[in-house]
Amino acid sequence: MGVEIERKFLVCSNLWRSGPPGVAYRQGYLCRDKERTVRVRLAGSQAYLTIKGARSGLSRAEFEYAVPLADAELMLQMCLPPLIEKTRYLRAHGGFIWEIDEFHGDNAGLVVAEIELPSEDAPFDKPSWAGAEVSHDPRYFNSRLAEHPYSEWGGNR
Repeated sequence: MGVEIERKFLVCSNLWRSGPPGVAYRQGYLCRDKERTVRVRLAGSQAYLTIKGARSGLSRAEFEYAVPLADAELMLQMCLPPLIEKTRYLRAHGGFIWEIDEFHGDNAGLVVAEIELPSEDAPFDKPSWAGAEVSHDPRYFNSRLAEHPYSEWGGNR
């Protein structure tokens, strides 16, 4: 079984911007409830189907499979609206690869950094551009951002 152990932080500066260009992502959800999500994702010229289980702490079951791009395009049409659009940037820091997601569309203005860890208590060096941790705040889950976009949060950010 695949397990994802992830911590998520708001990005608080533009210091991460120097580096390789990002990849455009478009993703949608065939299922998005608190016990499971089934996601279709286009990442540049690649496509994936991902099934994630319920969270337990910072961990959850995760299964990801490459699918043909044409199939993923058709699956996206079956997804619950709206789709998530973002650009993902990869930045190395402290022996880990950080994924920085700059959201577009209804989630424009939100920039989040994620780090996947080998264990929930694994030590890591947080970069200066990583601000408040939001790992346990479900509003920042991509599946939740599809239902309740950042643009609708108003003063509750």
